[in-house]
Amino acid sequence: MVRLQAEGIRGADLVFACIGPALEIYSRFEKVVDAQDREIPLGGDPEAVEPHRRGYLAYVWETVARAALEQVLGTAEANTKGNAAGTLEEDARLTALFLWTLQSTSVGVEGELRDEDDEQGSSVSNQEEGGETPSKASKGFPLVYDVARRFAQPLGIHLDQWEDRIIQIDKGVVVLLAVTERAKQLFGEEGAAAIDITEENLRESTSQLKLFPIAVQDALPKLRGRKKAQQKGGAPVSDDLLRGRHEATTLDRVHAAMLLQKSGRTNALRALLKSEKERGPNFERLTNALSALYPRDSEEKRLIDAMVQAIPR
Repeated sequence: MVRLQAEGIRGADLVFACIGPALEIYSRFEKVVDAQDREIPLGGDPEAVEPHRRGYLAYVWETVARAALEQVLGTAEANTKGNAAGTLEEDARLTALFLWTLQSTSVGVEGELRDEDDEQGSSVSNQEEGGETPSKASKGFPLVYDVARRFAQPLGIHLDQWEDRIIQIDKGVVVLLAVTERAKQLFGEEGAAAIDITEENLRESTSQLKLFPIAVQDALPKLRGRKKAQQKGGAPVSDDLLRGRHEATTLDRVHAAMLLQKSGRTNALRALLKSEKERGPNFERLTNALSALYPRDSEEKRLIDAMVQAIPR
């Protein structure tokens, strides 16, 4: 991996480039066995409980995934399953692996993935399902489902648990949701309106998390350079009530800060960043990792880089 990265090979291209040498090693022998002399098949069943039945390739994918996580998030995240103390949560690890994998222009195994610039930033062409594309229109970052599954599964990341929260799964494709599509679940319907995220940018979610609820107050000083944020009933929304609650994950709080940056809610953003600075290093650590991983021309890259400038030093 180190040598290939030095040659400019990245993301999924790097993964598939590593599979060739791994297969060459496996094919040297009549059979490959574990310490109990149980044969390890090439493909196997990645979901098998018995380690020797998982198959050699499952371990190859796991090794590459852990190496990638160690590069972008650190050793603790690379070696954990679940949410160990001091490590970033599962949704952060999934997002980091997803974006790391998308650092390539094409994938030629079990499907085809192309980065094509359009008005929304990216699109997907999936050949696994007879050329079908996702039926649900969604902004975001697409990846062939089998690639996402092969990464997530051995690391204990359950894709179905994050559907309609940070990802969308449809027709053999997984889409990492755009940050703007999370506004409604993070802030609630009123909060999303208060931070000027329009209905066109919101998806109906089966998981209305409302991790960052807001309340209505009788009075609110006018925000500098902006009109008062109004609820549908006309009552203003308090800026300092847009702070995150402790049960939200680190990724949730990073996305909330990016949305506050987008809407110009400076006071709420400063309050959130101050509380994260006091909480510990994970918020800034994840922010820096995502800044390096988001596609250069994406809105997420622009928002997170602008938000970083406001983090207290």
